[in-house]
Order: sequence, then structure tokens, then C-alpha cells
Amino acid sequence: MTKVTIKHVARTAGLSIATVSRVINNHPDVSGQTRRRVQQVIDELGYEPNAVARSLIHGRSHSVGVVSTGIEFYGPSQTMAGIERQANELGYWLMSSLLPDPETASGEDALKHLLSQQVEGLIWAVPEVGKNRTWICDHSRDLPVPIVFLHMDCRSDVFVVAVDNYVGARSAVEHLLAQGRRQIACVSGPAHWWEAQERTRGWRETLVDTGIAAAETLHQAGDWTAASGFEMFYRLVDQNPNLDAVFVSNDQMALGVLKAAHRLGWRVPADLAVVGFDDIPEAAYFLPSLTTVRHDLKGVGTQAVILLEQMMSAQQTGETPDAQSRLITPELIVRDSSLFPG
Repeated sequence: MTKVTIKHVARTAGLSIATVSRVINNHPDVSGQTRRRVQQVIDELGYEPNAVARSLIHGRSHSVGVVSTGIEFYGPSQTMAGIERQANELGYWLMSSLLPDPETASGEDALKHLLSQQVEGLIWAVPEVGKNRTWICDHSRDLPVPIVFLHMDCRSDVFVVAVDNYVGARSAVEHLLAQGRRQIACVSGPAHWWEAQERTRGWRETLVDTGIAAAETLHQAGDWTAASGFEMFYRLVDQNPNLDAVFVSNDQMALGVLKAAHRLGWRVPADLAVVGFDDIPEAAYFLPSLTTVRHDLKGVGTQAVILLEQMMSAQQTGETPDAQSRLITPELIVRDSSLFPG
């Protein structure tokens, strides 16, 4: 099928290419009758104006850039899905730059690459807490376009959208305490992930607030995989034979904990209560079904794009909006893995 061009539209409408171009680009110097005629022909022919050409005319790319990492994991992948969906809904192209290893890769280079593509705004969706984040936060005001940060503490000088991981962790541990558990361990994610730090902090401070020591032997850091959850549970049991509960920082590692407990002959929940974090679709079908913390990860991505769009619109009018943070509160979903028998 021959591609319909602006020449076809002009010829069919009996108008010049320049006139059709003015209609497409909403130029005010066009009569209503001409505008209706051109639109009718566009609809009949199925003509789609070239997005790049339109962006050059308007001086806008209608694109946003995202720097991300860890999209092989459930959390980051769901957040990216939310970003993509909302960007598409608002009519923005999405351009991404993936940092394979945030501890060694250059976030500055990733931003420069996206800026060279003329993006109108940026989303920093990297959970790593280190030199990249420090540099970008310190230089965010110097960037030529607005930027929204995910996966970080609320600050007064930058725009942030995040899940309240600390509150989510506290709700999980408080639930375990209410079930009569006292030897509560924590399997966290990697120490350089902000989510892992916040969930570990929530576990530790909830125990301390209750008068229970959060001994270092009760904490092991996995890498978000089920295999690491399996291994970390063995380490915990070696040092804590009287363990009666585990708060696990994601559901995939919780699956590994359940497998290890079964292999060691521990009954869940009779001998051991287990609570995860994420509420992945499979969590309800674990054996036993997994108590976990549900958080709206797609909503994080959605809110980030909405906030960024507001910032970009403000920049177009010369405004400078005050920094703001949006915290999304998670919800504890209680299932069989943590309920004390009887």
C-alpha cells in the first residue's frame, strides 16, 4: 500500500501543500471551511502527519527520558509499565537508558544521551543509593529540563514519587508481633538499593520500639532472587535456631525461604511465619499462600509521569514550581503463611 503523504492530501483537497501544513500545525491564519475540508480529506485518506516534522515545527519533541535499572525484577518492571502507559496516554514518546550496573555505570552519561535526543523531561528510576544519585540530585537544578526522582527519600529541593517502604515494613513486622512472634528475622535486598534500606529500617525500628533487640545475626541481605532467599534462610537458621518468623523484602526471595523451610522440616506457619513484599500475582498461589505487602508500583510510574507533565507545562510558561514529594502508602495483605494456627 502506498504511503499517504501531505502531497496526496493537498491534491485531493485542491489546496496547496503550504495551506495543508498550516491546518495540520493549527496555524491561526486558516478559515474554518478550509480547516474542515482538510480534516475531512485526512480522515478519508488515513493520513498521519510525521511526528518528527511536527516536533520540529513546534519546537517540541513530545518525548520524555527514563534512566532505569533492574527491570528484570518485578518492582522496577511494573514501575516502567506504569511510566510507559501514562506517557502514551498523555501523547509522549518514551526514551529509556538502562544502567546495567548502577554502582559502576555513569548516570551522567545516561542523562547526556537522553538530553541529546531532545527529551522534554526526565525520570530517574534507579534505586541505587550512591555516587550517581548524589551527583544528579546536586545538579538537578542545572539540568535544562525538569526531572522527577523515584525510589528515594522525600527532599525539599527535588521532585520525588515513591512508595513508603518504611511504613510497609513496619506493618509487616507489627503483624508478626501481633501473631505472637518474637524471634523475627529479616531477609533484605542488596544494601545499595534504597528499597532494601528502607524495609530493613522499618523491620529494625519496629522491633526496637517494642523492646526487642534487632541482632545483626537476624539480618541477611539477598539479591532479590528466590535462590538468594533459599540461601539466606539457611544462614539465619545456623545462627538463630529459635527463629519463629521472617520478614522478607520481596516475594521472590520469600519463595526461596518457603522452599528452604520445607526442606529443613519447618512447618509454615506453625513453626515459622513468613511475610513478603510486593504481592506479585503468584503470591496468592504459594504453598502456603503468602502474606505480603502490596504497593501500587504501576501507580508510582503513573504519578511520576503526571508530575513530570505538570513540570514541563510550567516550564513552557516560564514558571518554576516548588519541589514536592508524593508518597504512596502500601497495604498489608494477610494470607496463610503468617497466621498462627488456631
